Amino acid sequence: MDLFVIILGILFVLAISDLMVGVSNDAVNFLNSAIGAKVAPRYIILIVASLGILIGTTFSSGLMEVARKGIFNPEMFYFSDIMTIFLAVMFADVLLLDLYNTFGLPTSTTVSIVFDLLGAAVAISILKVANAGANITEIINYINTSKALAIISGILISVVVAFTVGAAVQFITRLVFTFEYEKRVKRYGAIFGSISLTAISFFILLKGTKGASFITSEMSAWIESNIAMLMVYSVILWAVIFQFIIWFTKFNILKPIVLLGTFALALAFAANDLVNFIGVPLAGLTSYNVAHNLPDPVNHLMVELKGAVTTPTSLLLLAGAVMVAALWFSKKAQTVTKTELNLGRQDEGFERFESSTLSRIIVRMSISFMDIVKAVTPNVIINFINKRFETSKTQLDKLKDGDAPTFDLLRASVNLMVASILISFATSLKLPLSTTYVTFMVAMGTSLSDRAWGRESAVYRVNGVITVVAGWFFTAFMAFTVAAVFAIAIYYGGWIAITVLVLLSGYIMFSTHILHKNRVKDEEEFEKSQVASATDGTEVMDAIFQDINLFLDSVSTNLKTSLTGLNKEDRSKLKESKSEVKKIKKYSNVIMSQIINSVKLLKDSEVKQGRRYGKIIASIQEIHAYLREMNQLSFDHIENNHSRLADEEMKDLLTLNENITAMVASAVTILNEKTFTDTTEFTSRYELTKNSVLKLDENQLSRIKKGKSSSRNSILYLNLLSDMENISSHINELIMVCKKNYQKIVQPINESAPIPQVNEASASKGTKTGKPDKTV
Repeated sequence: MDLFVIILGILFVLAISDLMVGVSNDAVNFLNSAIGAKVAPRYIILIVASLGILIGTTFSSGLMEVARKGIFNPEMFYFSDIMTIFLAVMFADVLLLDLYNTFGLPTSTTVSIVFDLLGAAVAISILKVANAGANITEIINYINTSKALAIISGILISVVVAFTVGAAVQFITRLVFTFEYEKRVKRYGAIFGSISLTAISFFILLKGTKGASFITSEMSAWIESNIAMLMVYSVILWAVIFQFIIWFTKFNILKPIVLLGTFALALAFAANDLVNFIGVPLAGLTSYNVAHNLPDPVNHLMVELKGAVTTPTSLLLLAGAVMVAALWFSKKAQTVTKTELNLGRQDEGFERFESSTLSRIIVRMSISFMDIVKAVTPNVIINFINKRFETSKTQLDKLKDGDAPTFDLLRASVNLMVASILISFATSLKLPLSTTYVTFMVAMGTSLSDRAWGRESAVYRVNGVITVVAGWFFTAFMAFTVAAVFAIAIYYGGWIAITVLVLLSGYIMFSTHILHKNRVKDEEEFEKSQVASATDGTEVMDAIFQDINLFLDSVSTNLKTSLTGLNKEDRSKLKESKSEVKKIKKYSNVIMSQIINSVKLLKDSEVKQGRRYGKIIASIQEIHAYLREMNQLSFDHIENNHSRLADEEMKDLLTLNENITAMVASAVTILNEKTFTDTTEFTSRYELTKNSVLKLDENQLSRIKKGKSSSRNSILYLNLLSDMENISSHINELIMVCKKNYQKIVQPINESAPIPQVNEASASKGTKTGKPDKTV
């Protein structure tokens, strides 16, 4: 039994880990609306959610039987089999949820634990049937297959119904209140608020009374039999209260709705999902308590697990405390929440997901469908709807706020109200429905109705939703497979396999921690454009200079990495360089998007002062395009195992790169110190770079004539030379445009000190659509 004591200890260590990774993933369900609408400071939102979690844990006592008999029939398994299943399940669940958290993808912890149990139980069942020499069909006696089918059907129902209902309700709500909802809340807010709060209260009643250790069966029965009456009274009571608040105060009634909804969903999460994290270890403890005093515990069939069990409230509260700690301190919880908020964000900005063929097809089909709808809809109706969904004024207000909400309180209220109604309705009908799926798809439906998925962002956000939904099905497959493999390994490997799994789990979780840390760092770099926080023309200019500095620094670093990889024929370094180019592209997109948005901050007089933001954007695009081409050419050359460039050729390219690096350093100094009155050093470095290109071009011609360079190497060399020339030209163009803008808006036009003019005739010589000829 000593081995089983160790297994029990491992189970409870894994339970703590599972609580932490589980909360990190499920926190998005109840935090996204409050955080997205910035209904209150973050600490207030977390306090409300923490109270919901702690209270909800006391309601979960009656649900712990799922881990013991919900998926398999325990009377068919020996004590050793049960402990093997439980250990495999916990290893698989912790690693799977941690993986999803690392990449910021929300999933269902219920689906994860159910298919972990199913996979491990099926694996052990097959082994038992095979060892007994029985027919494989006998495993049906070991497994409760109906539960798995109910979960799969629940996924499909959740996705379709939640998205559709969320979109429909938000469309009607926005049609009534518009984006300038503050005025209309005074007219219809009491009715809307009373319905919302009643729906959320009903949700708390329905979820709270089920499984609560302190509510008697008589009380629960009375509530269920009088629920309709309670709802009617609730609507009337809240309508009266809200109307008086609207009449006599300036308090925003949507705020308590969002906070109470956050509390309700946090309560439901703790009540329903706590079993997903500690149900298996508690079942393991029950099994150990039953078997350890028996004369032959290993071969004892675990019939006792079929009985009812009550979990001590103190243990539930302890688990709740761990969940609250994870909620406050987990960085991965913030990453998962950010995924959903970015997909539902009202404004444009950094898009985390790329586009895909499927997302492009869906968007094209949607556009075609809407064109048909518009064709058969009278213009009067179309104009009315467009007017009600006008967002230009609200967007302008948000841009002036450096810390603007992701969406408004009205949408946050609808998110919580619709999610509460759908989950409550499904619960009352005993339908399998995932809280994660409902809350996520409702949020996506409301963002679609609010036109947050515009033509500029639709393909990226649709692909994000596809990725998340596909991940839900992948959760079931991976949970089943990994748990089954772990169970087989433990069954045959015993303590050796357990030791390997402990070490493997520690290594994987450490690796994902480092990976997540790096991903967060990269995303923060993409999103830290200073333009968004600017409030006037001068601040916009300063912010653009800071962003361009970061962009040029990253370009200079990437040039060096790419040429070093080519010189050393280092394929991995070139792959790393190509990956960095993609990051530079994302950051350049953020800069360009923020520059476009910053125009809305300019006064009419500033717009007419000849500032050329278009040239800044064009130069940034061209610099990235040539940088990407250089990386691809170098990578393809090494990937195809072509001969290395001659030492003289590489020396030329590295020397030219040093000139460009010095040119970038001078440009960064100018932008940092605003020394546009003296650009002599920058100009001389640019002229030196141009002259170097001409000289190096002549050197290559000489090598070709003497047969010192192959055709393929010469083509690569000349291509790289041309790309580097054009990068330097567009850097020069960038600085010249920044100088002009600085003169127009920051320096007084009538300033007495003359600013020396730099020859711009040699600025940008080519673009990716029209490159200069390469002399051969």
